Amino acid sequence: MLSKIKTLKGYQLDGLDGKFGKVKEFYFDDHHWTVRYLVAETGSWLANRQVLLSPYALVSIDPDEKTIVVDLKKKQIEDSPPLSADKPVSQQFEDAYYGYYGWPTYWGGPYSWGSNPTLVRDSQKWMPRIPSGRTGDPHLRSTHEVAGYHIHALDGGIGHIEDFVIDDETWAIRYLIADTTNLWPGKKVLLSTRWIQSVSWGDKKVFVNLAKENINGAPAYTEQSLIDRDYETRLHHHYKREGYWVDDLAFVP
Repeated sequence: MLSKIKTLKGYQLDGLDGKFGKVKEFYFDDHHWTVRYLVAETGSWLANRQVLLSPYALVSIDPDEKTIVVDLKKKQIEDSPPLSADKPVSQQFEDAYYGYYGWPTYWGGPYSWGSNPTLVRDSQKWMPRIPSGRTGDPHLRSTHEVAGYHIHALDGGIGHIEDFVIDDETWAIRYLIADTTNLWPGKKVLLSTRWIQSVSWGDKKVFVNLAKENINGAPAYTEQSLIDRDYETRLHHHYKREGYWVDDLAFVP
């Protein structure tokens, strides 16, 4: 299922022993454009630290109840490696975090989830976990901070990032929702993260390898648009680009 980040913001987090907070934002890595952590708003509980939840803990999204089911108890979260609310996520923290929960690390292979392009929930299929010995910056970005970045086509600016569309099976960010109303009044478009050519994080600019005219002629997107496989197929056909689902189907573990 594809979901918009802004839609998920404020969803209740429902753990094994009851609700414990709400969705605040997400951290994604700037290489695979895949969500690595949901950041929870827990009110007075654990208020002095960031509460981060890996997609390994996120069981399902219920849009009717506006909840995300979490496969953890409050005590497990409370006893997890702490991260101060004013500190960035470090690779040392991630080593301790994944070691505590016993999940396979996402940096242990060439794919978005290490040795697999999809998130494997069956622990019997997990590869042995090997400590990375990494140091430094894991290149995580906040969806809250990146929203608003300017988007540039091959022949100039087209607008800014309004939102992100994620796939809750892989937790990949599949699309940027681009607001182009300053250039084409009333128009919003979806741009696959696979079409990103480069990002200037310092200048807050995203560059896509598409021309303005091609983007303007893409299938219309509105807040009421259903982003189903038919819509995605028409979108990719317009740009003459192969869909991400082709690679997923071709993968043989």
